[in-house]
Amino acid sequence: MTAAAPAQAARLNPDQRNAFIASLLGWMMDAFDYFLIVLVYADIGTDFGVPIERMAFLTTITLLMRPVGAYLFGLWADKVGRRVPLMVDVCFYSIVGFLCAFAPNFTVLFILRLLYGIGMGGEWGLGAALTMEKVPRHRRGFYSGILQAGYSAGYLLASVAFLVVVSALGLNWRWLFALSILPALITLILRARVRESEVWETTQSTLKITQTSIRAVFFNGKILRRFIYLVFLMAAFNWMSHGTQDIYPTFLKATDDGGAGLAPATATWIAVIYNVGAIIGCILLGSLSDRWGRKATIILGAALTLPLIPLFAFSQAAAWLCLGAALIQLTTQGAWGAIPAHLNELSPNAIRGFYPGVTYQLGNVIAAFNLPIQQSLAPHLGYPWAMAITVAGAAIAVIVLTAFGTQAKAIDFTSEEKLQEVRDVG
Repeated sequence: MTAAAPAQAARLNPDQRNAFIASLLGWMMDAFDYFLIVLVYADIGTDFGVPIERMAFLTTITLLMRPVGAYLFGLWADKVGRRVPLMVDVCFYSIVGFLCAFAPNFTVLFILRLLYGIGMGGEWGLGAALTMEKVPRHRRGFYSGILQAGYSAGYLLASVAFLVVVSALGLNWRWLFALSILPALITLILRARVRESEVWETTQSTLKITQTSIRAVFFNGKILRRFIYLVFLMAAFNWMSHGTQDIYPTFLKATDDGGAGLAPATATWIAVIYNVGAIIGCILLGSLSDRWGRKATIILGAALTLPLIPLFAFSQAAAWLCLGAALIQLTTQGAWGAIPAHLNELSPNAIRGFYPGVTYQLGNVIAAFNLPIQQSLAPHLGYPWAMAITVAGAAIAVIVLTAFGTQAKAIDFTSEEKLQEVRDVG
């Protein structure tokens, strides 16, 4: 093999590129809509006359419904392929997000966020599975990091939209949700040009030959035990991530309970900057996972989070808060950079449509009460301690669980080892 061969092998052909860009944009727009609520739920509560503690459950219901979407769309994708379920999903969540702009009261908005959670749950699992099945296996960490960075990029876009629509133009929160439908159309167009996953097609042939059902694969003892382990790992991951993100904009603007008392525009600019840090972290540590392995980079990101907590939560000046938030997002989201590759490499071919997505989203269910818990702790402990306690505990849990787990870095999805998982069950 010539020196140019590895570089050539790492390049994406048009089909791979379309699949990757579509998955990235889809996940980005999912996060965009989710974080719109994080940025304006206090304003919505004022309009609807609903206490802020109750408004916090808008994020909770979205997170609680994500496993439902991951299961429904994922199971569908394992039966019929990735393309059609992905296109249906992007249409579904785009329309629901757009309808939030017209919600007349809290009850209707609550129901819409519930439905949005179903669409959001389906997006990540299918998009990550399609991408990881198509990109070069020795560069999965790199593309995994960029894909996961789409979450922070969506948060950044939501922050910029808030600055333009609310701060600069003086419009209310409804205009933000009206934007939800436009970028998602680009994703839909790209996905229409993506060919079906070759890994899925090969696996379907093996399932038919061995007369093996998806149910039988899932309930295999080893695969089921790994599933339970990954749910707990994802719970720790999501608690760490949401613990550093969901309440932070409120903390920056709050004037009581230890809040930083910053102007809304200043707080939003800090959100923009710390999401840049998150994007850098995802790509950097995701890329490093191709060299060091998934476990090592995950542990590194979570371990570096711990000493940053005082700077992130207890600083007084806006500049120090901005620095602390940017650095902690670099480390926490950096740990996340390897996750799309890590979960998909540990997933059996036959159930990759729902296996990584459902483990991720069930972990989200356990973490779904993070924002209400932090919001409830704030009047008693203050925002800084509410954040510090939850983030530190989650980071330690990520380190311990990852250390005791396994990895399958750069495994060939069409290898005899992966196909044997189906044959063993059959």
